[in-house]
Amino acid sequence: MSIVWTILIGFVVGLVARAVKPGDDSAGFIVTTIIGIAGSLIVTYVGQSLGWYTAGQGAGFIASVLGAIVLLIIYGLIKRKS
Repeated sequence: MSIVWTILIGFVVGLVARAVKPGDDSAGFIVTTIIGIAGSLIVTYVGQSLGWYTAGQGAGFIASVLGAIVLLIIYGLIKRKS
């Protein structure tokens, strides 16, 4: 999967993660998108390098959503402390 597709999927993943994540989300649209892209990039390359899935499998999208949710939770915890 190319980097452009990963970024586009990351955009969608950020939106899905924001909709799925429980609680009040104070992150704006741009922050959510950036966190989704970061989660998608990180989980895509880690999952593929560990052999969990290959490019184009549905597990990659699901893992990207889970990675973005984790990053949104971490962002919320950091933002709450400041």
